[in-house]
Amino acid sequence: MLTTLAVLAFALQATTGAGEHSGGMLNCAKVCADCQVTCDACFNHCLKMAGEGKTEHAETAQMCVDCAECCKACATLCARQSPLAGPMLECCATCCEKCAESCEKYPDDKQMAECAKICRECAKECRSMGGSVGQGT
Repeated sequence: MLTTLAVLAFALQATTGAGEHSGGMLNCAKVCADCQVTCDACFNHCLKMAGEGKTEHAETAQMCVDCAECCKACATLCARQSPLAGPMLECCATCCEKCAESCEKYPDDKQMAECAKICRECAKECRSMGGSVGQGT
């Protein structure tokens, strides 16, 4: 009877997200979701700039929209505590670093500077969380 209760308690903890690890995953999901929104807004900003003839922003627009998609997927997997979160965290960190590099080319543009900042924070959070998550199966 005691063993059954212990197994049930463990299963309940795993499915309800209790524990330090799951709290970290939920925090990472929130950081990724915030980054996704920021990148999508920056994508729109870059499109407007490119439409005004500043064609150099087309490449950054692509980087932002792709990064937003990656962040969205990572937020979803982290929130679910998916066994595939580990590889996605690494992918998201890499995408965020590349997006930040692209946006940092325009330091005088407030929106792009904010996108770069949020992407750097997201990459840091993903790398931190990725170190404590298995690489999936």
